[in-house]
Amino acid sequence: MNVALWVVQGILAGAFLVAGLQKLLRPREALARSMGWVEDFQHTHVRGIGVAEVLGALGLVLPGLTGVAPVLTPVAAIGLALLMLGAAATHARRGEWPLIVVNVLLGGLAAFVAWGRLGSWPL
Repeated sequence: MNVALWVVQGILAGAFLVAGLQKLLRPREALARSMGWVEDFQHTHVRGIGVAEVLGALGLVLPGLTGVAPVLTPVAAIGLALLMLGAAATHARRGEWPLIVVNVLLGGLAAFVAWGRLGSWPL
């Protein structure tokens, strides 16, 4: 189970790192072309979501790799799961139903990591 948790942590970290860096580095207009929801939020909110995603991605893997503050891994996983709940709510409000599937998948994987790392398989 520890290996499965590490695999899921790595996949999630990669996905959230890429998504977060896009929100941090790409201009708002470019983001709006591929992420319509950006138009509903202020620039600082979009950047804040990007920061949360990058920090969450780092929190999923760095504590386990360094042995420093391993409790941060399930905390990061919980934070990312909650972020996906907010994303699903935003997509539901906009009627973007197919995108909610991605939010549920990523949020479910993050919840799985939190459950595993808080339960029988801590770092």
